[in-house]
Amino acid sequence: MRVKSNAPKAKFNPTIVIAVIIAIVALTCVGESFYSVKEQEQAVLTMFGKVIRVDTAGLYFKIPFIQDVHTIDMTTHGVGIGYVLQDGQNITVDDEGVMITSDFNFVDIDFYLEYKVSDPVAFYYNSSNPEVIMKNMALACIRNTVVNYTVDDVITTAKGQIQAEVKEKLQNELTNSNIGMMVVNLSVQDAEPPTQEIVQAFKSVETAKQGKDTAVNNAKKYQSEELPKAEADADKIIQDAEAYKQARIAEAEGQVARFNEMYEQYKLQPYITKKRLFYETMEEVLPDLKVIITDGKTQQMLPLDSFNN
Repeated sequence: MRVKSNAPKAKFNPTIVIAVIIAIVALTCVGESFYSVKEQEQAVLTMFGKVIRVDTAGLYFKIPFIQDVHTIDMTTHGVGIGYVLQDGQNITVDDEGVMITSDFNFVDIDFYLEYKVSDPVAFYYNSSNPEVIMKNMALACIRNTVVNYTVDDVITTAKGQIQAEVKEKLQNELTNSNIGMMVVNLSVQDAEPPTQEIVQAFKSVETAKQGKDTAVNNAKKYQSEELPKAEADADKIIQDAEAYKQARIAEAEGQVARFNEMYEQYKLQPYITKKRLFYETMEEVLPDLKVIITDGKTQQMLPLDSFNN
């Protein structure tokens, strides 16, 4: 037995669904249309990759889904060079801190670099990782500066001068590279002789470099010895070839002159000349052959001596 219910059935109303969707889209657009920039930030507004403007602290409007906002932290940051901070202790990074001095000694020197963004557009667009680039520049500037001082000066009296020179060089490098960063401060934290293991490793590297220089010098010496010899051999081959060329030309010209002279004789006495050429040729072909002239009837034959006698 079925019980019929008299309660009205709920009907689907598309108008309400559309209104809800419109409300959600509107709220999303409103949320995407406004953005705020904090006091220590700047925002780069772009549209299709092109910079529209740079905003400082405040509330701003943008076209949703078309314009993008890239927030850049403008506060000062710091990084250690030659060491890292771990569990409250400074841990030396040998690849960064150990450097060679002008008197060919080694020193373990640490720096603390303070920096910040100077141009948010250049910082965002001109490099993929500007902080890594800046640290590599700082290492290069430090090495190029420390190498001009003795180890005693680096450890004692020259720290202030070194950090001033490094700061100036680094700032010039950052300006020329245009990655949107600037140096706030650079200070020497510590400078001391490196461990014995590091000294031995650097000595091994220096020995390898000296071995390389020796090999290069030996190769250059061998080149300087063998190259003139090879050039002299080449000149001798060329001279021999030229002499052989001239000899062949002279021989050919002599044969031509001899032929022309023989031809003139031939024109005067053709028969005699032909006979003479025949006998001379036979003498050359058969040098041991004895030529005997006879009329075929007489019993006595007379030998014919060589025409060259």
